Amino acid sequence: MSLYKCIIVDDEQLARELIANHLTNLDEFEVIASCHSAIEAQQVLLENPIDLMFLDIEMPVLKGTDFYQSLVKKPKVIFTTAYRDYALEGFELDAVDYLLKPIVFSRFFKAIEKFKANYQLAKPANSNNSQQKSERQYLFVRENRKQVKIIFDQIYFIQGLKDYLKIFTTKGNHVIKSTISGFEKELPAQFARVHRSYIINRDQVSAFTGHELEIADHEIPIGENYRKDLKL
Repeated sequence: MSLYKCIIVDDEQLARELIANHLTNLDEFEVIASCHSAIEAQQVLLENPIDLMFLDIEMPVLKGTDFYQSLVKKPKVIFTTAYRDYALEGFELDAVDYLLKPIVFSRFFKAIEKFKANYQLAKPANSNNSQQKSERQYLFVRENRKQVKIIFDQIYFIQGLKDYLKIFTTKGNHVIKSTISGFEKELPAQFARVHRSYIINRDQVSAFTGHELEIADHEIPIGENYRKDLKL
């Protein structure tokens, strides 16, 4: 049974076939879809949980990097391209890796190993990660060149502001440089993503409706894509 569900996005059929062929050597991976455009891929991502996306950068209509930035829920991504010039742009988007075409299997395999090592939802890592989160009561964040201790129970909610996060706590607010998806992985089960720009501490919710929550005199919107799975 496959552990990881993949999607391949490239306007070149031969490039898609090569990646798919490489993946046939790896039993843990299942190709859910092979798409010739970002538009086609977007529909697949809406309808399927995807763990890893192989994404060509230079595509007609919509570049792979622009497409990835536009996604609210981002799977892990390995960018593929024939041009070295895009390497920095790819890594700035927190890509697992960046593969130059034509992609040889040895280099492809190395990228896959990086993905597996960093994948937070893999079954072996998940149980250990959950246990660590339940035991840990705080984390340190970098703010103004210092490592600042944030106690989980004191957090009201977290707001995403492009490349930064604002953490609202009972002791004051903190602004740090981080993505909201990356920070979410460090939080225990009492926290929930309720909007593409908000994570809330369930224990701090004082009231809610179907569209918003109240926490410490703040009204937090509930995004349509998160409403169905939200449990308080």
